[in-house]
Amino acid sequence: MGLLLLFVSASFVLEVYRLIGYMASLIVKKKVLTISPLAFVLIAAGYTVIVGIYSWNEARNVRVEHITIKTDKLPSDIPKLRIVQISDVHMGEFVGKARVNNIVNIIKSVNPDILISTGDLVDGQLHHFSGMYEGLQSIRPPFGKFAILGNHEYYAGVSQAEDFTRKCGFIILNNKIQNIPGLLNIIGIDDAVYQGGAKSDTALETSLLNQADKNLFTLILKHRPIVTNSSIGHFDLQLSGHTHGGQIFPFNLFVKLQFPFVAGFFNLKSGSMIYVNRGAGTWGPPMRFLAPPEVTVIDLVKK
Repeated sequence: MGLLLLFVSASFVLEVYRLIGYMASLIVKKKVLTISPLAFVLIAAGYTVIVGIYSWNEARNVRVEHITIKTDKLPSDIPKLRIVQISDVHMGEFVGKARVNNIVNIIKSVNPDILISTGDLVDGQLHHFSGMYEGLQSIRPPFGKFAILGNHEYYAGVSQAEDFTRKCGFIILNNKIQNIPGLLNIIGIDDAVYQGGAKSDTALETSLLNQADKNLFTLILKHRPIVTNSSIGHFDLQLSGHTHGGQIFPFNLFVKLQFPFVAGFFNLKSGSMIYVNRGAGTWGPPMRFLAPPEVTVIDLVKK
C-alpha cells in the first residue's frame, strides 16, 4: 500500500512533466522535454524503492522532541515540571511489543513528572495486544498518567480500548477535568468521532474551562488539532495528535488542507499555545517520509 502510493505519486509528477513537454512541443514545433516509457517506469520505480526503504527506516526510529515553556503559574517550590506526551502509537498488527518497549524506554529515560497520551494508543482488535500493557504500566510519574481517546479507539471498540488504557495505568479524561491541587488543570475532550462530527462540543469545552482554577497552568487534551476560537485565552497549552505530521508525502499536503496545525509548536494568541505530536507509531503501512515518529518532552519552567 505504501509503495503503491509512492509509485503513483512519482508517476503523477512525471505525467505532469510529459504534459508540459507535449504542450511545449506544440508551441516550438519540435519535440522537447521528452521521456521514454522505459525511463518513465525506471525513474518512478527507483524513487519508490529508495524512498520506500528510507520511509521504513524512518518509521522505526522514534525521536525525542524537546520544548520549553516559561510560565508564572508554577508554584514556588516547583521550578520545573516535565510533561511527556505520546500520541498515535497505534498498537496493533504493525506496532507490536518491540516498538512499544522502545517507546517505554524512551519515556523512562527522560523522567517525566506527568505522562499524557493524546489518543489512538490502540488500533485494531485487542487480541494482538497480549503482554503489551506491562511496559506502560511500569511507568509511574509522581503526578500521574492521563489519557484521552482518539478516533481509532472507537473504531477498535471503545469499551475494550478503555479497559486496555486503564490497564496501562492511565486515568481517562473523557470530557472531564482533573485538578492536580496547587499545580495544574488537565482537561480532556473526547474525540469528535464520538461527538458525531468533526468539531468539538464548544459548550462542553467552555463549561470545563470555567471549572478550572485560573491561577494554575491549564492543559487541554484534544486528539485532533482543532482549536476552539472561543477557548483561546482560557487555556495555556493544548496537546493534540492525529495528523502523524502527514506520515507519508504527499499526504501532508492534504492533511494541511483539513488541519492548519499539522505538527509542532504554535503560538496562538492571548497566551494560548498548541503542540501537535507527530505520533510514535504508524497507521496503515509501517512507513514515514519526512514525518518521523516522536515522543515529546515539554518542560514548564518558572519565569
